[in-house]
Amino acid sequence: MGIYRFTSSAHSFMDHLPLPDRASFPLLATNPELVWLDNAATTQKPRVVLDAERRFYEESNANVHRGGHRLGHAATEAYEAARKTVARFINARPEEIVFTRGATEAINLVAYSWGGSQLKAGDEVLLSTLEHHANIVPWQLVAQRTGAVIKPIPLQEDGQIDMTAFCTLLGPRTRMVAVSQMSNALGVCPPLAQLIAAARSVNALVLVDGAQGVAHQSVDVSALGADFYVFSGHKVFGPTGIGVLWGRTEILDAMPPWQGGGEMIERVSFDGTTFAPAPRRFEAGTPAFAQTVGLAAALDWLAAQDRIAIAQHETALYQQLAEGIRYLDGVRIVGTAPEKGPIASLVFGRAHPYDVAQFLDERDIAVRVGSHCAGPLMQSLGLSQGTLRVSLALYNTQSDIDRLLAALQDTLELLQ
Repeated sequence: MGIYRFTSSAHSFMDHLPLPDRASFPLLATNPELVWLDNAATTQKPRVVLDAERRFYEESNANVHRGGHRLGHAATEAYEAARKTVARFINARPEEIVFTRGATEAINLVAYSWGGSQLKAGDEVLLSTLEHHANIVPWQLVAQRTGAVIKPIPLQEDGQIDMTAFCTLLGPRTRMVAVSQMSNALGVCPPLAQLIAAARSVNALVLVDGAQGVAHQSVDVSALGADFYVFSGHKVFGPTGIGVLWGRTEILDAMPPWQGGGEMIERVSFDGTTFAPAPRRFEAGTPAFAQTVGLAAALDWLAAQDRIAIAQHETALYQQLAEGIRYLDGVRIVGTAPEKGPIASLVFGRAHPYDVAQFLDERDIAVRVGSHCAGPLMQSLGLSQGTLRVSLALYNTQSDIDRLLAALQDTLELLQ
């Protein structure tokens, strides 16, 4: 086995970047030995987010858009203020922001409402092979109902989308292109500008799954050129159970409701019902109003950080990890495209990823293992056992990477 000196000295410049430390995150502060490297699954929450949600329950807890009392008014103001915060964070208009339970529900909303009303037999939906199941299965379901055809976009050997194949697949029957901003399994970042421009040339719409990218890259949907953008709160330092769908106003206005109930209507009678305009047309029932307050706090907190310094920090950590992996016999990173976020998917010689993960957990190092809800991707790569995924965030340190590399070396000596 190779020898690598797992030391932080070569990366000490990262200590001087103005980044939030573990003390800002209660779970990390109270578990000083924990190395949290499962950020692609969910991020830890800064204290300001926990405080914002708790304060709402303590001071303003009431249902929104319906109370005839001061608490109801206060809750509604907080809820709609959160919509404005989200809009500001991604450079959108508040009326383009629909609150959902997460990115998965947001994609289902688009597939069910837009897809169910616009797709017909023979229409084509192009999905990259990188996609999470949440950006595959909803389109398969709507295709079964409408007769539309799903066409996968193949990848190059390094995990990047094969643009030549993509352009060949595009045609007059292409109605939707759905693609991730950053692969949750490999960290590969597709060339969105090229993809969107090519889709535009055949008048196809584009949905971007930003669940992974939004925490690591600044997002400007006005400049992006897509038609839909989705993300989840819990992957961007916010609460669970809350997510966002952004859509172009003219498209949202033409989409039918996908759920019925309170607050998404203008008038109900047994003779018929008329519906509220977007975004409220898509927010049936009691929303996750406390979680929207927490999400707004998370986005305000993140927007106040030095995003460039964060990106540099995460890139340096990934490079430290990649360099260390080179010294571990039989270990390789899957997905080597140069356009990558801070996610590394590892495979091993004779060791099973699940066994390695268990050894790491015994050393308080939390990673993800399996197919990462990206079955078609793993099938295309011939990885029946899946991978061990290391995903980084702004609160990770070079010491975390040193501990991971040392633990991997010890583990592999036992297992291989």
